Amino acid sequence: MNNRLKNPGVWMPLALALALVGGMWIGKTFFNNYHGWDSRSKLDTILELINKNYVDEIDTDSILEVSFPEIISHLDPHSVYIPASDLQSVNEELEGSFSGIGISFNMLGDTINVLEVISGGPSEKVGILPGDRIITINDSLVAGQKWTNSKVMSNLRGPKGSTVRLGIKRPTAKELLPYDVKRDDIPVTSIDASYLIDDEVGYIKINKFGATTYSEFLTSMVTLMADGAKRFIIDLRGNGGGFMDHAVLMANEFLPSGSPIVAIKGKNRSRDNATMSDGSGSFKDKELVVLLDEISASASEIFAGAMQDNDRGLIIGRRSFGKGLVQNQLELPDSSALRLTIARYYTPSGRCIQKTYAPGVDYERELLNRFEHGELYSADSIKQDKSLEFTTLHGRTVYGGGGITPDIFVPNDSSGITSYYINVINAGLIPKYTFEYTDANRANLSKSKDGHELLTMLPDDDTLLQNFVNYAQKNGVAPRWYYINLSRDLLVNSLKAMIARNIHGVQGYYEVMNDSDPTVLAALEALNSGKSAFPITDSNAKKDNE
Repeated sequence: MNNRLKNPGVWMPLALALALVGGMWIGKTFFNNYHGWDSRSKLDTILELINKNYVDEIDTDSILEVSFPEIISHLDPHSVYIPASDLQSVNEELEGSFSGIGISFNMLGDTINVLEVISGGPSEKVGILPGDRIITINDSLVAGQKWTNSKVMSNLRGPKGSTVRLGIKRPTAKELLPYDVKRDDIPVTSIDASYLIDDEVGYIKINKFGATTYSEFLTSMVTLMADGAKRFIIDLRGNGGGFMDHAVLMANEFLPSGSPIVAIKGKNRSRDNATMSDGSGSFKDKELVVLLDEISASASEIFAGAMQDNDRGLIIGRRSFGKGLVQNQLELPDSSALRLTIARYYTPSGRCIQKTYAPGVDYERELLNRFEHGELYSADSIKQDKSLEFTTLHGRTVYGGGGITPDIFVPNDSSGITSYYINVINAGLIPKYTFEYTDANRANLSKSKDGHELLTMLPDDDTLLQNFVNYAQKNGVAPRWYYINLSRDLLVNSLKAMIARNIHGVQGYYEVMNDSDPTVLAALEALNSGKSAFPITDSNAKKDNE
């Protein structure tokens, strides 16, 4: 070996240089690989490590399944993951039909009580009647088994054309009656009630915006106009929304050509592409009042916002929920789905009415906060963000950032709610008593044509109330007449409405309850006094709020 190489002073600097270069190469390689190791790779590695090393055998797919909702929850309150097991029932609520036997029911005393049999449906065809009790389903005992509503529905629903065997107990029959019911498509309706509330005012109660809402709405409007309706109440209280396009189509029916209805802004959408009315609407000359409450959301707010911002219709009730986010449902290969927020919508004045959902804000508690702060009982308790002030077509001031504030505020009616009333409600005694009363008088009550005619067949108010109080006492709620008298009107009206529902369905219920509903009465007063004449003005809108 060359003596010079044996000398450390000669080769050491070379070795250090090589080490430095090698270290830089290793560091660069490691650094690049580390930063290329993204969260997806990390998740795959963790699952692989669990699968290979965890002490017990586990199903990694099940771990992922329960983690998806948590992941999605970090986006916004309305983006959700829908498991494959739930997708069908979720879709049925909006798609307009499902396959079943065609009844509505309630559970009283662990027994399935048939409330209504859908006209032309499978159950009616085989002879099942309102008032029947379903004791067995496919030879399995149901009565007394504490089945949940969802379990009952999952057993009554099934593939179209399949058969379910029911054991029916009927008051007029000593033996259990067997019925084989062939399942068929059952319509899911959006409209609970549609009737003339007085000689010239039509009332339409819409419970959601589903696949058939617009066509149902048109049918209701045309029928009511044929019966003499010239002005209309559209009740969207409790309506949590649904398909936005049906709200847009409804709004189009009331607006002149070129009126903005809604605008959408998202990553792949432009707010400039607002949806405008095309002038083809059939009800552009009809006075309109829209009823809202704190549950009215999404598509309900789109319709109400279009009416308010165009000064086309009067909004009465309480501030709406405040959902200004648009979701698109994306189905996954395993039949699960992701309902993902893709945009925000804006009313014609330019406001987004989505309430705050920032980190640290308890989104689920917001409605309770309204109650605690007195907003449900006083318009003065509504806190408006002055930085989100907008102007309607004719110059009225409206606000974004948290629902649609009504033009005329109607407080939540808490009169009559006493400890006695709460006790009978908690014990489920009103539906129990009214079902038994209906059963005993069904033959006569069924002769009535509607809820109002049925009322003429009932005992006087004092007798009805006394009979109920006696029934409640036998079922564990002692009479307390001071509180009973305070709750008198509420109790009597609830009893009448539930009896009407048992005979005439949901419409019968609203026909009776609306007679004493403060929000409906406020709407009638506005319509009949000319306050709802369009365009809506500040003088009309504020008169009753001063």
